[in-house]
Parts: sequence; structure tokens; C-alpha cells
Amino acid sequence: MRRKRHLEMLLERIPPHPHPDPGLEQYLTPAHVAAEVLWAARTMGDIEGKTVADLGCGTGILGIGAALLGAERVYCVDVDAAALEVAEGASEDLGLGNIQFIKADIRDQGDLVRVTGRVDTVIQNPPFGSQERADRGADRVFMEAASAMGRVVYSFHMAGSEDFVRRYYEGLGGRVTHRLPVEFPIRRTYSFHRMEVSNVDVVVVRVVFG
Repeated sequence: MRRKRHLEMLLERIPPHPHPDPGLEQYLTPAHVAAEVLWAARTMGDIEGKTVADLGCGTGILGIGAALLGAERVYCVDVDAAALEVAEGASEDLGLGNIQFIKADIRDQGDLVRVTGRVDTVIQNPPFGSQERADRGADRVFMEAASAMGRVVYSFHMAGSEDFVRRYYEGLGGRVTHRLPVEFPIRRTYSFHRMEVSNVDVVVVRVVFG
């Protein structure tokens, strides 16, 4: 694929979750944001020909995007069977055959790694922990799982938590090599949302292990 805009157009076909759970902070990563991050990861040599895992994949936009950009094998992991069903349908519609969809809780890191093995790249958009209904420690669980699985990790976080995220990844043996600031629009998804669109400042960090 030669153009980032083409990737974005394909990713726009992926549906959102049919019944999102606020406790899991299930938001669809916007296609233009996913395309921006995936294109950067491809430029860094972390996608084409690589094994890639999308942890907490939701309806699969990051994992499907990695497959479209030439990943050798992609593992899309989520605890929610309904989200995985949407992701698998979107993958089939795009003619992709190199994605394995895994229903699993990432807290079960040992079991998960036994299924996937250690992968080249993890790309994840974990819960930000910004809602009262959310698990405030969920981002740490994702960081720990990513460090156990991936040689390189791309991870989305609230911009205001960047210093904490860097320290936490360093404590897990990682080294932050790059950062990509993005404006993340969150559309009105739940009944407690008051605005149609709320823009959140997010930073994507690239972390290398080993």
C-alpha cells in the first residue's frame, strides 16, 4: 500500500462496537488516528513482515490496519466476544487471512504468550482510566502485558500521563525511543457524554525491549 489515505479509507469501513461497555472504555480509534500511527510504525520497520499483536483490539482497527500494511501474522486479543465478532467480520470483508482473533483477558499473560509466542510488535490503545466507571489501573495491566509479549510496543496514553508512562515502561525494562502526539476525538458514545465530540490530547509512545 503506497498511500496513507488509502489505508485510512479502508479502516473507515470497520464498524464501531454494537454495545460498548463504559467500564471497558470501548471507543473506536478514529481511522485517521489509526492510519497515522500505523504508517509511522511501518516507516520504523515494525509492521511489514512482522508478527503483530493488538491488545484490547475492540473491533480490530489497529490489528486489521497492521495486516493491510503487510504484517506476516496478526493476533487480535480482546475479552469481549461481541467486539471480536465485529472485528472478524471486518477482516473477512477486507479479504484478510493472516489474523487470529483470540478471546482472552490480558491479565492472563502467561496463557496468552503461550498461544502467541513473543511477537515483534504490540500496538495497543488501552483504557485511559478517565471515566468514573472505568478500571483506573487498566492501563498498567496493558503495559505489563505488552512488555511481556512484544519486542517493540506502540501504546496510546493521555498526554498528561506521559511522564508516568515513561517511568512505568522503564521499570518494566523498556526504553522509550519515540513519541507521537495526536488529537484523539471521542464521539458521543454513552448516555453520560454531554458533547457530540470531545477532543483529547493523546501521546503514542514507541518502547523497545531487550
